[in-house]
Amino acid sequence: MPSPNKTTIKIYGIFAGVGLLWVAVQAYVVHSFGFNLFISGTDGLVCVILLSGACWLINNNLRYYQPGKGNYINIFFWCAALAGICTFGCRWALPFLSSGAGYSNFLSQSLVIRFIIYFLSIGWMALISIIWYSQIDQKENEHRKNEAERLARDAELYNLRQQLQPHFLFNSLNSINALIGFKPDEARKMIHQLSDFLRGTLKKDDQLQVGLAEELQHLNLYLEIEKVRFGHRLQTEISCDGKSGEAILPSMLLQPIVENAIKFGLYDTTGEVVVSIRAEMDGNYLIIMVQNPYDPTTTRPNKGTGFGLRGVQRRLYLIFARNDLMETHSNDNIFTTIIKVPQQQI
Repeated sequence: MPSPNKTTIKIYGIFAGVGLLWVAVQAYVVHSFGFNLFISGTDGLVCVILLSGACWLINNNLRYYQPGKGNYINIFFWCAALAGICTFGCRWALPFLSSGAGYSNFLSQSLVIRFIIYFLSIGWMALISIIWYSQIDQKENEHRKNEAERLARDAELYNLRQQLQPHFLFNSLNSINALIGFKPDEARKMIHQLSDFLRGTLKKDDQLQVGLAEELQHLNLYLEIEKVRFGHRLQTEISCDGKSGEAILPSMLLQPIVENAIKFGLYDTTGEVVVSIRAEMDGNYLIIMVQNPYDPTTTRPNKGTGFGLRGVQRRLYLIFARNDLMETHSNDNIFTTIIKVPQQQI
């Protein structure tokens, strides 16, 4: 059986101290009516034992039964019944303390006061128990709700990532198929690169955050595959400032952004295209900017670019609960995607 925690021990200590104080006060009151210390102390001790048992019963019942709205009248009757039982217990047990008529008369005349004190004390215990266990239930409900939301969020993040991988895999396999006939060496190279990339992807499945250096290393595997596909037409520029080296970000966040840049930069043009990736720290944010040229007569980057960017924005919202961490701009035939990754919240 597990040992009680510190909070429980503290609560028991408080109740024990209150009980001893109650015994002392009641013994003093009874002693002030002219009875000796033995009778006074035993009177207080018996009353506190009976009251403690009643408080334990009401507390234990409320631990498993929380009255709903309109049923609080039941608590009133429970308190009255327990107060009556305690009063009856005093009336039955305490006359044995003294054979004289003085104490018996005192006991009979004090029964009403004892009942009222018992009722108020048990009522306070009931009120404290209701508040205490209601707070515990509320915290447990909040915990279950947060856990359910976390599981749903993780499931959606997983689904988003799973939607990205087949799209890239199919493109790569089609490129390998096209290279096999006239460039078998490059096809074999691309197969090895694809294998390394997918192996790295599997390693990242259990990682929610990775360092920027690791993310860029994985991104380079993807870019090497794409360079085999597009040859000299695809050029990349990657630059990071010194402070961004220790930054972390959600794993595989950059691939769909760069894939989007390649798609809308190369598919509608015949010349060389440079995709630029820059990372820098701005306060507590990692700022990553991806830029690519585009042909405004054949594409509409200002309206968004399909699943890739929507998936990234959705991931950022699920992780950080913010919709302002990604923005896109198009100017002078250059399409720019900027993401901000908070460093304190990860």
